[in-house]
Amino acid sequence: MTFNCSLWQDNSMSVKRFAFARFSEVTEQCFLLFTLILLMFLASLTGNALIATAIWTNPVLHTPMYFFLANLSLLEIGYTCSVIPKMLQSLVSEARGISREGCATQMFFFTFFGISECCLLAAMAFDRYMAICSPLHYATRMSRGVCVHLAMVSWGVGCMVGLGQTNYIFSLDFCGPCEIDHFFCDLPPILALACGDTSHNEAAVFAVAILCISSPFLLIIASYGRILAAVLSMPSPEGRRKALSTCSSHLLVVTLFYGSASVTYLRPKASHSPGIDKLLSLSYTVVTSMLNPIIYSLRNKEVKVALRRTLGKKKVLTHR
Repeated sequence: MTFNCSLWQDNSMSVKRFAFARFSEVTEQCFLLFTLILLMFLASLTGNALIATAIWTNPVLHTPMYFFLANLSLLEIGYTCSVIPKMLQSLVSEARGISREGCATQMFFFTFFGISECCLLAAMAFDRYMAICSPLHYATRMSRGVCVHLAMVSWGVGCMVGLGQTNYIFSLDFCGPCEIDHFFCDLPPILALACGDTSHNEAAVFAVAILCISSPFLLIIASYGRILAAVLSMPSPEGRRKALSTCSSHLLVVTLFYGSASVTYLRPKASHSPGIDKLLSLSYTVVTSMLNPIIYSLRNKEVKVALRRTLGKKKVLTHR
């Protein structure tokens, strides 16, 4: 189906409504993809909600590491909910349109949750650095107030960047075409639809990506560099194993999230391919969000115990 942009323009000839491109013209392929993404989406929501609930309801997990993990789970829920429902609708119906305001709203929340997660992952790395490299001062330097402050800064930076980027991009005119070659209102495909010279906007997107993706990543690398040096100097093999075990889950999540996001937003414009960008976006919006609860629950005994308790309480309440 080809969309007529002239039907979605006002008197100034600026497009007021967009449409997402079809994944495939084959109905069976769309239905299969719908089923797979829906299952991953439900798994992501369930897993992250269970982890957040288990942490908040189990006093033994009221520590800085698990406080940040609960925040990460909440961010993952918001992150997927900002994108996946509309994508699922587009897969199984012809209602693939989205208003300009709806597209801006989706872009804001996607950017907000994504940037907040980048900052929060850096805060989690700093927490692990303090726990391993400065254990005697850990309790005072990573007090509840400090942890809340770091979490608020992460969410606040995400909100400011989301508002700034969204306002900057949607201040442009869109003369057509109106079909977004993507499954959600991401920054690069929306910029591709704008009228006139968008080089300044593209430079701003790249600068924000450098600042808000690369900078937290460098902080994570620096933290783990110090952690590795401290671990290698430990005389006890058991101490080294335990220290590495507490960091491995976080490192795996960082690799999955930053790997796909960096390739998407830090590649030169000339090397962008809509097909590859879609696959990468599916990776960090659906697959990574689904894997995070699995990674943390499988590799952490305390989380597994808390999850069993939480599920046990729910079973008791259900039987009553």
